[in-house]
Amino acid sequence: MTATRPLSVSGHGSPSTASGGFAASVTAITNAFGDPTRRAIYLFVRAIDEGVTAAEVASEFDLHPNVARHHLDKLAAGSYVDVAVVRPSGGGAGRPSKRYSAAAELPMGEFPVRSDDLVLSLLGKTLAMLPAAQAEIIAEEVGQEYGQAMAAALTGTDLAAGQTSLRSAMQAVADALTAHGFAAHTEKRNNQLQIINNHCPFGDVAIEHPVICAVDRGMVKGMLSALYGEADVSTMESLPMGSTFCATAV
Repeated sequence: MTATRPLSVSGHGSPSTASGGFAASVTAITNAFGDPTRRAIYLFVRAIDEGVTAAEVASEFDLHPNVARHHLDKLAAGSYVDVAVVRPSGGGAGRPSKRYSAAAELPMGEFPVRSDDLVLSLLGKTLAMLPAAQAEIIAEEVGQEYGQAMAAALTGTDLAAGQTSLRSAMQAVADALTAHGFAAHTEKRNNQLQIINNHCPFGDVAIEHPVICAVDRGMVKGMLSALYGEADVSTMESLPMGSTFCATAV
């Protein structure tokens, strides 16, 4: 593997747009999910339909209730979980408790899709005219170049200063993808580290033209090559495959 580079955020809304939007987006995501325990808590909350209390989270993760409440309130502040005040059943005495449940919709409005639908549609139709293998190569190369440009824009804060491990580099990639509308997080599945995308900004174009998924794979590959080193990247799950999410394994 090649030497890694420090990761930080310069404030680029996209590789070619100098604005504070991208930096603000990544900062918001990092505030909510920058702690591995908080990410695990969010996944736990998301798996419980009726919601959870701070005490239940504290028990599940062996935390002090105040620490559990701090993590839950951070997630609530970012609108990733909803909070409801529940009073004791039967109207008896007792303090009301807060129940935290996963938000029905992630706050993607803060992270507008940066791709033009018409251009995406044109790209999909153009790639569809090429032999499948060649179209995949071109789409992945486009994504890889864009991913490298995204990584180059990540300079200046302590988001993940001095990347040294694949896991930390992948989490930084997931944060950057989320800021671009992918709602991504890292997860270990089948003994592999994977980036899970719960939202696809390419929308119906990717379903109509699955080759577009190679752009996503290329973005991951491009960012990782700049932040960590060369790595094998493959698509494990995708919307065109019939899954409800997209998964890229490294």
